Amino acid sequence: MTASDLSSPEGSASHPRYQPYVDGLRAVAVVPVILYHAGFTTFSGGFIGVDVFFVISGYLITTLIMNALDAGAFSLLNFYERRIRRIFPALLAVVCACAIAAWFLFMPVEFAYFGRSMIAAGLFASNILFWNESGYFDTIAQLKPLLHTWSLAVEEQFYIFFPLLLMLLHKIGRFRLAIALAVLSLLSFGLNVWASEHKPEFAFYLSPPRFWELFLGALLALGMVPKLESSIANQILAFIGLGLIIFAVFAFSDATTFPGIAALAPCLGAALIIYSGSQNGMVVSALSARPVVFLGLISYSLYLWHWPIIVFIRYFVGGNLSAAQVCLILSLSLVISILSWRWIEQPFRRKEYPISRTILMKSAAAAIAAAVIFGFFVNVNDGLASRLPAKAAEIYSTKTPPIPDYEGHCFVYEAKNMSTGDSGRVDLCPLPLGAHGDQPAQFIVWGDSHAGAMAPAIGKAALAAGQFGFLKSEGTCPPLLDFDSGVTKREKVARCKLTNQATMDFILTRRIPLVFMVARWPRYVHRAEYGNEGVFFDPSKPIPLDDYSVELSTALNATLATLTRNGIKTVLVMDVPEIGYDVPQALAKAVLTHSSIDIAPSPEAVRRRQALAMKVLAASASKYQATIVDPTPEFCDEKRCVVEKNGIILYSDADHLSQSGAKSISHIFDAVFANNIPG
Repeated sequence: MTASDLSSPEGSASHPRYQPYVDGLRAVAVVPVILYHAGFTTFSGGFIGVDVFFVISGYLITTLIMNALDAGAFSLLNFYERRIRRIFPALLAVVCACAIAAWFLFMPVEFAYFGRSMIAAGLFASNILFWNESGYFDTIAQLKPLLHTWSLAVEEQFYIFFPLLLMLLHKIGRFRLAIALAVLSLLSFGLNVWASEHKPEFAFYLSPPRFWELFLGALLALGMVPKLESSIANQILAFIGLGLIIFAVFAFSDATTFPGIAALAPCLGAALIIYSGSQNGMVVSALSARPVVFLGLISYSLYLWHWPIIVFIRYFVGGNLSAAQVCLILSLSLVISILSWRWIEQPFRRKEYPISRTILMKSAAAAIAAAVIFGFFVNVNDGLASRLPAKAAEIYSTKTPPIPDYEGHCFVYEAKNMSTGDSGRVDLCPLPLGAHGDQPAQFIVWGDSHAGAMAPAIGKAALAAGQFGFLKSEGTCPPLLDFDSGVTKREKVARCKLTNQATMDFILTRRIPLVFMVARWPRYVHRAEYGNEGVFFDPSKPIPLDDYSVELSTALNATLATLTRNGIKTVLVMDVPEIGYDVPQALAKAVLTHSSIDIAPSPEAVRRRQALAMKVLAASASKYQATIVDPTPEFCDEKRCVVEKNGIILYSDADHLSQSGAKSISHIFDAVFANNIPG
């Protein structure tokens, strides 16, 4: 998000005539981004500032390259040297500052993620990393201090091939070159519109669906659209352009399908201002005002520094920011950005530091290597938990639940999706539980990731009873036939349907007499998480209680009917209380900061969240003579709930049991196994 350094005051083949309103447009782009990130809900579409920057960058970079090509003075080495001088120094300073802050503040899982982002930022591949991380177990965006470098990566990837493209096509003439860029722009825009609907993370982060925004600026620079002679017409276009940007800032929100067609508003707005900017008018004069221009001049540093400051301050205070904290962030961002611009950006750009090109290139390569090596070291060592004080490290060790070892226990099934008729091969990998031996399986634990978390409890009880069984768990796949949870993507729903049908086939083929059905039931009846779970959970916000119980009840009854018809007993295991906070992280962080924290929910909150799910389970259990096991009394009494008992941290995150926590409640399954005596 640099918008380059091409509007320099001096004018030459390599430095086009300075246009102060372009710096003013940078200010218009960066201010909404900062206010949006700072939590000002009025600026709900402030993220569109990045798109404005892309258009500016395309315009300025093309102007510089084409002017140099026309004069026969373009050099790739000179071009990349200037890019390094412009981008690397301030970026390196931000990355180093973030590494220091993350070392002292972040818990291991966040620090491991940060290590990966250091690697990506150094290689200008942040957009690819954050696209890949946008999944089920992704760390929330508020814990990624280098998240905003994704836009730098898009620009740098553009800078790699675009100069080569212009060098190749320069001799065919500007008109043909413009036609070629227009075709590429349309292809990129078409991909953007399609991907925004079908693969939104791909559309947002990756370069191909974003390049049309830079191409739009490039087409302006080629001058293929004749300038309007009328000053009034130009002023009208400038007002329309500014209006489009302002409209997007205030009308768009996180719910807007973006970029998609909606991105036309800020991009065309920026293009109209640039197009009409050659003639003075009210908009151009306002954008050329010295305070506005100054904000534009420091916009790169502002963009780089503001987000890490927000991330680390919010992480330290552990929640939503107060008005005073937001003011502190804005003031701190402005001061640091001015210093960064004056003492880091400017000296390197103007070559105040006597650094030759060779030394600059070697230093840049060394900086990249250092970032990659350090990031790799942090990541492969799982965030260096050894950094933490002993007590904090001990608490944090319960953070990650054990990963089931399915190796050697897989069976291939031809499963059929009951709703679509689609079939496919499924590698079903049930994990042995309880008393291992040559005896046939007496039970199976079947469900989503909460089944995996509950498995140590059921396995311990089974071992005590001398019984053997299997575990089949898969994240966000409740143990229901032909069920759309409404909380996962279509591909995942289809996969779950096949896997669950294969699991049912496995149960019937093996004649397993007892099935434990375990899932995060409240999530499926309400189709919502407990809230903004994790580090920044806010217990004061209303608990999601929308009713989607009919769909779950129908699927549960159909699944129980199949099991009952085949003489199989079922045990419906109610979900454990959801906490909202990431329990080990919150407790370890409290030790680290020498503070105290009460993160357990109230019994009333737990009852409200579980009531509908319990109603559905009870109705189905009564209809099909199933047993219900409810672990909630192990965590809550009439007065309070707990997340720690007898020195045991009961949870591994905000809603999954830790291994030791699960084993501590194994006795609730003793009666089930006592009544399930083989033979």
